[in-house]
Amino acid sequence: MKPLLTVQNLRTYYFTEMGVVKAVDGVSFTLNRGESMGIAGESGCGKSTIGLSLMRLVRSGKIVEGQIMLDGDNLVEISERQFRYIRGKRISMVNQGAMGALNPVYTIGDQIVEAIMAHVKCSGAEALERTKELLRQVNVNASRAKSYPHELSGGMRQRAMIAMALACDPELLIADEPTTALDVVTQAQVINLIKELQTRLSISIILISHDLAILSQACSKIMIMYAGKVMELADVQDLFREPQHPYTKGLLSSCTDLEASRRTLTGIPGKPPSLVDPPAGCRFHPRCACTQTICKTIEPTLVEVLPRHYAACHILGSFTEDNCSGDNV
Repeated sequence: MKPLLTVQNLRTYYFTEMGVVKAVDGVSFTLNRGESMGIAGESGCGKSTIGLSLMRLVRSGKIVEGQIMLDGDNLVEISERQFRYIRGKRISMVNQGAMGALNPVYTIGDQIVEAIMAHVKCSGAEALERTKELLRQVNVNASRAKSYPHELSGGMRQRAMIAMALACDPELLIADEPTTALDVVTQAQVINLIKELQTRLSISIILISHDLAILSQACSKIMIMYAGKVMELADVQDLFREPQHPYTKGLLSSCTDLEASRRTLTGIPGKPPSLVDPPAGCRFHPRCACTQTICKTIEPTLVEVLPRHYAACHILGSFTEDNCSGDNV
């Protein structure tokens, strides 16, 4: 099967007064048609920058290297004018925080109509009918097209954002923390809606979140990011059953599991490094309990350690939790 999206050696940097922030630093992955992929990791590890790079909406920075191939077309090389056709039409994005993404002085309907008419030749009346249909698809009453963002609940605003993103039948939907600031019940409703829409519309989805539990419900595979690098990439069941990278194991050990026996949750000591001056070698080594000399000097490459299961670690298969006690740091 030919992938819908192929990202090769993507490097997106921000240029600040403190120096060059290497937010995404050599990331590669593929996404097939109809496939859903989650991107996870701590804050500041480059998750959202990947989404913004795919949309070419990076502010205060730029893509300095790499390819973003959408069905054979390199999106990095085409002009901004050409990309305006793709943005919203072939690739859409649901931004983090619907209240900040929606325009407060226009109704929900007006904003969705505008998105439709930017890419589809139709009358205002036809665009309005399409808007009402989209709202119904995301389980919002069509009469809400006349409402302003502040008149909707957080969950309904998020649904309106999803409706807007689907306005022109995109091939790829990017959802960046779509459940931020929502209660757990509304979170579940939004995730179920995304899963339902993916099945019904046969679109590909990239779901960005720090919450592995949410990604496990909605995605077929997960990519773990740390300090601008890919640490692990695997099918969701394999990742949870047999995590290979110490960072992934640390993330999973800090998550609750209602179906498992009672256990003490453990976090990862320390914090992610500054991406202006990241550590040499493996970027996780200052926080890793299994660090060896090679980890401090040579950067590991992403390799297939199990079928369809990739990880970037020098000590794969050499250590267990029992002998990774921190004595080697």
